[in-house]
Amino acid sequence: MPIVVESLTEATYQDQQDLQKIYQDAPPWLFAPQADGQQLIETALADGSLIAGRFNDRLLGAARLERRADFWLLSQLCVRKVTRRRGVAERLVAEASRMARLSGAELRLQAPAGHLEAQALAAKLRIALDPL
Repeated sequence: MPIVVESLTEATYQDQQDLQKIYQDAPPWLFAPQADGQQLIETALADGSLIAGRFNDRLLGAARLERRADFWLLSQLCVRKVTRRRGVAERLVAEASRMARLSGAELRLQAPAGHLEAQALAAKLRIALDPL
């Protein structure tokens, strides 16, 4: 069964639990400008910018996708620690890129300058990196 990427504007109790697990091991810099994972989740749900990867009815990864007129920004991408290195982040980025292309926009991955993992992911998926 493939990972299904979806936009979330509402979260069930289980979705909330999964989102908390996704962001619980995230480094503090990932939350900026929010204070923590809970604030990030609440803000992204409220403004409709949260996308998530679901497998077997459970969320494994999430990110914010800001849709601008000429380009879209993907930021605050995180995958649950026990699920990392299995293609979840790659699937989230690939689907966000496809959605952006369908809307006539370019996808950019937003991450701190000098962040090697983000640079490697952007290069692998051939998307622009937009440093913070």
